[in-house]
Amino acid sequence: MSPGVRDAIQFFYNGIGVFFVVYMFVYATFLFLAVTVGSSTLFGTRRRNALKNELQSGYYIPVSILIPAHNESTTIVSTVQSLLLLDYKLYEIIIVDDGSTDETSRILIDTFHLRHVSRPIQRKLRCQPAEAVFESRACKVPITLIRKKNGGKSDALNMGINASRYPYFMCMDADSVLQRDSLEMLVRPVLENDNVVAVGGSVRPCNGTEIRDGLVKEYHLPNRILPCMQVLEYDRSFLAARILFDKFNGTIIISGAFGLFKKSVVVDAGGYDTGTMGEDMELVVKLHVFCREHGIPYRIRFSTDAVCWTQAPEHLRDLVKQRRRWHIGLFQSLMQHRNILMNPKYGLVSFISYLYFLLYELLSPYIEIFGVFTIGFAAVVDFLNFPFWVIYLGIYAVFSAILSLTAFFARVHTADLRLSFRDAVIAILLCLLEVSCLRFILAWVRGAALIGYRRKKMTWGEIQRKQINFQ
Repeated sequence: MSPGVRDAIQFFYNGIGVFFVVYMFVYATFLFLAVTVGSSTLFGTRRRNALKNELQSGYYIPVSILIPAHNESTTIVSTVQSLLLLDYKLYEIIIVDDGSTDETSRILIDTFHLRHVSRPIQRKLRCQPAEAVFESRACKVPITLIRKKNGGKSDALNMGINASRYPYFMCMDADSVLQRDSLEMLVRPVLENDNVVAVGGSVRPCNGTEIRDGLVKEYHLPNRILPCMQVLEYDRSFLAARILFDKFNGTIIISGAFGLFKKSVVVDAGGYDTGTMGEDMELVVKLHVFCREHGIPYRIRFSTDAVCWTQAPEHLRDLVKQRRRWHIGLFQSLMQHRNILMNPKYGLVSFISYLYFLLYELLSPYIEIFGVFTIGFAAVVDFLNFPFWVIYLGIYAVFSAILSLTAFFARVHTADLRLSFRDAVIAILLCLLEVSCLRFILAWVRGAALIGYRRKKMTWGEIQRKQINFQ
């Protein structure tokens, strides 16, 4: 190799080295701050709850609970049963069967004694027409089932909004269950501040957990390695970053599995976008834009005490489908609202939230894959300092694992969940595997998600469901 070529390669790697050091330093600082703030908030909330220094129940806002369902016959009954056990007075349950080809509607009709009714539905938001409406007044709260042509999850949610009777609606997935106090905790920020237009709750994998009468009776890590690692991942993301964003009204994503919204603002903003796979994030970003463009005082909050239990994929092929959807949805949301980037009109939402999701969520898999290729090329041309590379990766893995465990154990302790010694050891051992292996596998999945994006952008793919351990 000639000296000129060698100098050019050296200059290239010096630049790459500076970029990755700065990139990882910013990410490590953010992650440390997020976990610290998140854990501190959790412990502060627990102390207030212990002292009963909180808004007492007795005040309620009417809420319509919307459940879009497509081929969810395995889990839909458990989901509705969990909602009937809520410690809440003013709510209704609306299930929208989005063109299911299985027994979803029949099971609901038979289990909850639903009767066919003739009910007009005002079309405030565009959606596919309803084919049949069923209702029951025999349960604790009214239950409505709307059967419609398949139009996708966003379309089903728009139908649910059109059919809802109350000024606030909560959306949740058909493979999820709530605790008794979940809805009460979710609406609390609205009772504390009239300007709140949306509230997100915590989502935790229910694999391995037994929920009885709306309460967690036994908490165990899942038996399979893959969902175990997702438990650590969920706690790190939900308990850390989202709590930090909540501090400055910077939340730009509320999980579609569990979120509360002010119906009038959502309708005025145009409802759910039926052309995106990330309808949950797109709606929240749209609310930021709509409220700021129209000068509406608003807050979008995150409630740490409101918990939704959902199924984490147990097979790699299902996890790949899920993360592909998420990444395409992220891409669609950020591109559709790209005018937010570095725009002073949107304040910290622009300079922190949007920038974080752009650099460390959307572009991160491509940056990581580029890093792998540069390491491989460095090894080929004999530029790789192998001992330094091993130490660098080791420090990164240990640092990330410690923060993941901090978030995980903070959630377990503050939620009064009992964790066995065996599960604690499993969590400690798997946290390194999650950071060093699963993260890079998912980086390749997310990196490939946009290949052929326009051709298959609305392809969801079926994910295998199993019965939720709910009694």
